Amino acid sequence: MTDELGRELDEIRAEIVLARGADDARYIRTVIAVQRGLETGGRLALAVSVLPPAWCAGTAMLTVAKILENMELGHNVLHGQWDWMGDPAIHSTTWEWDFLTPADAWKHTHNHLHHTYTNVVGRDRDLGYTILRMSPDQPWHPVHLLQPLYAALLAPVFEWGIALYDLEADAVVDGRKSVRSLCGEIAGLARKAVRQIAKDYVLFPLLAGPSALPCLLGNLTANGLRNVWAHTVIFCGHFPGDVTTFTEEQIEGESRGEWYVRQIQGSADFEGGFLLHVLTGNLDHQIEHHLFPDLPSSRYAELAPRVRRLCEKYGLPYVTGPLWRQYASMWGRVLRHAVPWEPRR
Repeated sequence: MTDELGRELDEIRAEIVLARGADDARYIRTVIAVQRGLETGGRLALAVSVLPPAWCAGTAMLTVAKILENMELGHNVLHGQWDWMGDPAIHSTTWEWDFLTPADAWKHTHNHLHHTYTNVVGRDRDLGYTILRMSPDQPWHPVHLLQPLYAALLAPVFEWGIALYDLEADAVVDGRKSVRSLCGEIAGLARKAVRQIAKDYVLFPLLAGPSALPCLLGNLTANGLRNVWAHTVIFCGHFPGDVTTFTEEQIEGESRGEWYVRQIQGSADFEGGFLLHVLTGNLDHQIEHHLFPDLPSSRYAELAPRVRRLCEKYGLPYVTGPLWRQYASMWGRVLRHAVPWEPRR
């Protein structure tokens, strides 16, 4: 069964690879143009944001621009989804995103570790980001009683949490990484943090003159809302209650088809229209993204019905539902694993 499923999914992937072309390139270039236009408009409005209507408009535009840059551009470009275009300006090796964690550090922990070992306890560090217990196979510690609190507090500062997480300080403790390597990565993060802080909280407020304080507050609000949205999208795509986790023993000798099955069972979609697709970076199709992480994100919506039919054909669960339901289910999981026993559902 898994071999046949793997063969059919490989055929779908090959079909999309051959079909990539002008429409896909037009899509990503349009998103880039819209994102840059919104950021420019937001920055200009915040430059005169001593006027409340200008502050509201500028903050709204800058928030959407940062969400687009983070979700549809940064995340997906760094996955190599647009490398086939051969454009050095939209390439995984050259893109540096408007997010605190350096691109190279994120590509290691996310592209390699997370997407290779999705939801494998002890291998996928994204399974709770080393601070949350999201599976009964993870050891319980008393601090997990507080995880509903610190999971919520993480949302508005999500980029800072991810940046610290990507340093993999726990690997030094485990002997898998040298102190020298960690120090080098801390230096790289510090350089990126200085640039990000200087841009949003020093340069643009100073350029705003009399509007310096409201401009600073607008930038702070935009970054905070972007972080909350990214936290929501990522948690709803990975941690609803029906998403499966795995042990290291279960993936020994894993075939290509079995890897596909794990991606399907270890991810969740949520439902919405075109605007939601774009604002989530098409990660409302998290299952499709985990199956085909390097295919153009704009293709996920057309792939979703085909993947769902295959799941029905092979008797696999396809976890999907409205965003609010996945959000509630995710918090149910956070609460359920905060205690050392498995509460009745």
